[in-house]
Amino acid sequence: MNIQEAKEQIEKAVKIYLAKDEYGNYRIPVERQRPVFVLGAPGIGKTAIMEQIAEEMGIALVSYSMTHHTRQSALGLPFISHKNYQGTEFDVSEYTMSEIIASMYEMMEKTGKKEGILFLDEINCVSETLAPSMLQFLQFKMFGKHSVPEGWVVATAGNPPQFNRSVHEFDVVTMDRLKVLEVEADYPTWRHYAVNRGIHGSILTYLDIKKEDFYVIENTVDGKSYVTARGWEDLSEAIYLYEENGFEVEETLIGQYLRNRRICREFASYYDLYQKYKRDYRVQEILSGQVDEEIRWRVKQAGFDERLSLIGLLMDAILQKIRENMEREDALRKLLLTLKELRDKLGEMEQPSQQQILDVMREDWESLERMIWQEDAAKSLSPVEKKEYQLVIETLKEDARAIRMEDLTCADDAFALVKKHFEQEVSRMKAEQREISKELSHLFQFVEENLGAGNEMLVLVTDLTVNRDSAKFISRCGCEEYEKYNKEFQIYERQREIADEVERLRL
Repeated sequence: MNIQEAKEQIEKAVKIYLAKDEYGNYRIPVERQRPVFVLGAPGIGKTAIMEQIAEEMGIALVSYSMTHHTRQSALGLPFISHKNYQGTEFDVSEYTMSEIIASMYEMMEKTGKKEGILFLDEINCVSETLAPSMLQFLQFKMFGKHSVPEGWVVATAGNPPQFNRSVHEFDVVTMDRLKVLEVEADYPTWRHYAVNRGIHGSILTYLDIKKEDFYVIENTVDGKSYVTARGWEDLSEAIYLYEENGFEVEETLIGQYLRNRRICREFASYYDLYQKYKRDYRVQEILSGQVDEEIRWRVKQAGFDERLSLIGLLMDAILQKIRENMEREDALRKLLLTLKELRDKLGEMEQPSQQQILDVMREDWESLERMIWQEDAAKSLSPVEKKEYQLVIETLKEDARAIRMEDLTCADDAFALVKKHFEQEVSRMKAEQREISKELSHLFQFVEENLGAGNEMLVLVTDLTVNRDSAKFISRCGCEEYEKYNKEFQIYERQREIADEVERLRL
């Protein structure tokens, strides 16, 4: 299965393991809760899907790599306890609480979240001294005498033996206590994820052209040669920051992430070509609807690879604007709720002083800061949501400074100032949306007039559909051209499905 299918299976497992009856008891007893075991090659996103599930379900996540754990660190250290049995004194060996078990209790104390996922990576690489204790843990969720807290689901992962010399193959007794999910690298599935993560356009268009380079692990005369999904994602982050700082993206950098000489060399060449297309096609002019004849002629003469690269460049430019606009709108929606609460609090106070007004506002942003810290610690807050809440906090602080600067002492005047600032931000955000809508129309017009309604248009419509931000933008602001082509391609896809079915029936 691919990583998306594995994610869906894990999410379903977590939901049924956390399901309770009418009395609050977990429907599946802890000893019958088989931990998920995701078995797959390195760098395909096993850890990432655990983080996504925790974020989406609003539960905590504690992750551990089992490679460095000894029997003592996993089970705890022995100590002597004095006991009295039937009038006789005994010295008894006991164990301190395992570091792994303790970390879940610490997470609950920090975040207030009582349910979560304990993710143990590289579980089939545990030391030989720890291996016998893993069977007890997988069945009863206990290290020594200490149990995983109620409400915590165990998920595990590991690499197949061919990728890791430290792997110990599990016997049937161990495997029979796990829900085994064998995962393989799959570019179409990763691409869906990558579009939403904002992976650099040069990477996406390169891989669209050379899908076979997405995931490669080979034995060569120089040793292991590898390129993984994790490598592409990390390279994307580095490229963005290099570009921001004006650093040259060259083969030396790329080779630090893509450990395959051929792919490294070919992607480096393609990146240079991608940057050349960016300069030659003057992307912003296309989005502004100001396309000169030279560009039109060049597009019509271009091969499919160059056209695909151009679509990537155009998508990169407009998706960045859409992403920032949607983040701002969602932040303003969160801010609106906070301002409504602020208005109600001030309305309950009888002629509050300026300091009392500022204190109420401070309580609001400090409450949000605590919430961010707790959710961040639990790994249940996405980077986008965190940024949105931080924008709310910064806006409240700016409003407080404005109230102090203008020396407003009346609650109505103070709130009127806050409301005015909010409405200005909303107006600016809506003006941006109108501008983006125009650029989106110009984009469709350019593709239609110069590339037609073929594969390039299909790529454009597909990426706008798959990307959460653009799908959200179109649902809120509309786009006639998108609706037109989306409908056409859906009809085409359905007709093709029917034709394929007819062909199968004939056979």
